[in-house]
Amino acid sequence: MFTGIVEELGELTAVERLADAALFTVRGPLVASDAARGDSIAVNGVCLTVVSVDTDAGTFVADVMRETLERSTLDGLAAGDGVNLERAAKLGGRIGGHLVQGHVDGVGTVLDRRPAQHWEDVRIALPPDLNRYVVVKGSIAVDGVSLTVTEVDDVSFAVSLIPTTRRATTLGCRPVGGLVNLEVDVIGKHLEKLVGSPERAL
Repeated sequence: MFTGIVEELGELTAVERLADAALFTVRGPLVASDAARGDSIAVNGVCLTVVSVDTDAGTFVADVMRETLERSTLDGLAAGDGVNLERAAKLGGRIGGHLVQGHVDGVGTVLDRRPAQHWEDVRIALPPDLNRYVVVKGSIAVDGVSLTVTEVDDVSFAVSLIPTTRRATTLGCRPVGGLVNLEVDVIGKHLEKLVGSPERAL
């Protein structure tokens, strides 16, 4: 479980492609400093399991299975790309963002960026099957960053990025047309299952 508060802007240093998976080597001295085999680290919002750590180099290696590559933007990453990193939350710690599982629900496309004096409004295309989970003032994780939805329509939503988010995460340089991982609030999905979706009720 994560909070969507990125701890470190890391770098993907190597990608080893396997038959139905990949091995990612990621440099992130902060998150690697106390990482151990089996730990969970969110990479661009995707929960990955650490298989080895080199604390001297500040790197860790993680397995990425085929399903993860197909359902997220990780398949398009290459050595040298920046990545958002967050270690798993600790019980008893502060949750500065919202509860994030690191399980990507879909991929969105950056449609528009509009800089203002103290923030930047970003509009992102929303996969149709996720629209019902996104509400104004609700939370959404974009590449692992916990953000508040400022606008939503049938095909897209908007968020506002403060200077810290632009500077300390990959969202600051994601271009129009760029792809991002989306994770909607898990509470909405559980509630839908408990009470029955509108489609099933008709």
